Amino acid sequence: MSGGQIQVDLREGIATLTVCHPEKRNAMTLAMWQQLAAALRELEGAGVRVLALTGAGTRAFVSGADISEFDQARDGAAAVARYNQAVADAQQLLAEFAAPTVALIQGACMGGGIGLALACDLRYASASARFRMPAARLGLGYSYADMRRLVDVVGAASAFDLFYTARNLDAEQAERRGLVHERYADDDFARQTQARVRGIAANAPLSLRAAKAAILATMNPPAPARLDAIDALVADCFASEDYAEGRRAFAEKREPVFLGR
Repeated sequence: MSGGQIQVDLREGIATLTVCHPEKRNAMTLAMWQQLAAALRELEGAGVRVLALTGAGTRAFVSGADISEFDQARDGAAAVARYNQAVADAQQLLAEFAAPTVALIQGACMGGGIGLALACDLRYASASARFRMPAARLGLGYSYADMRRLVDVVGAASAFDLFYTARNLDAEQAERRGLVHERYADDDFARQTQARVRGIAANAPLSLRAAKAAILATMNPPAPARLDAIDALVADCFASEDYAEGRRAFAEKREPVFLGR
């Protein structure tokens, strides 16, 4: 466990990535950013219906970057560029993952942890979760991509407040600002979020992927080639066995069984 790791579990179409560095409240090391990117690349073609990102234990989702390694991992311009690229790669791969992604947040979610949560499509928090952007207390800068995701989710006014004050938000405040979609009682968090994730996994995978591609395209004006790709995904839905199954299930008043084809 020394140095932390990203644990990967894939079963029944549900991929669970666990940030496991409990002695540092799941702080991300350079190696962990690289592991996360590698895991996302491997999972992209593995038939994933939904991907859940969580932290080990209940004390923290991700408490940010492991600052204790900065003297070595960010020593000099080349090392800084390498580190920043590793973070950017992991977050971009998560943001662009073809299947739905969900952040399951318990405990501390700070700095880079918020960045990872924002790179997910949905964010569910436990009642005791807390959120903070401490960059201004550490002298850190955030990239355009990081800021864009934050502003897209909470708006410019809240982004200014989070960065300027570096204050803590509790789960209720985070929900009011749109930073999390839903919050659940601590003792019911696992049951509620598992039900949510399983519910997403039970839906038609081609429909979800097409919807995600289109929603992401509305957030960033796409090139014509990207629009063509989205149209192709939509066409695949209507030509799929799942579309026929959905219509049959509706007519027969039963739950559909989707196969992702």
